[in-house]
Amino acid sequence: QVQLVESGGGLVQPGGSLTLSCAASGSFFSMGWYRQAPGNQRDLVAAITSVGNTNYADSVKGRFTISRDNAKNTVYLQMNSLKPEDTGVYYCNARTLRPRINYWGQGTQVTVSS
Repeated sequence: QVQLVESGGGLVQPGGSLTLSCAASGSFFSMGWYRQAPGNQRDLVAAITSVGNTNYADSVKGRFTISRDNAKNTVYLQMNSLKPEDTGVYYCNARTLRPRINYWGQGTQVTVSS
C-alpha cells in the first residue's frame, strides 16, 4: 500500500517562507504538490520527475522551488515570498509512468495571513 507522509504546513505571515516535505513509501516517476483553496479545484503547484525535470504553476514561478531526494523517496517544496493567495490545502502527489496511476497524501494546510 502506497503511503505519502506530508509535513511542514502551518501559518505564516505574508512575505514569509515555509518548506513542505513528502516522504513516499516507494519510488515514483513524478512527485509534486497540488493546492486546493476553499471552493476551488485542486491545481498543480509544482512537480518534478525522477530525472529532475520540473514544472511550476505560473503563479509560483520565481518564489517556489521543488526538489527531490530519490534515495529517500522524498519531495520538498521551498516556498518563499508567500502571499495570501497561496493559502490552501497542499496535497502531495506521486505518479507512476506506465500505467499512469496517481497517489495522494492527506493534505497539509498552509495559511498565509497577517
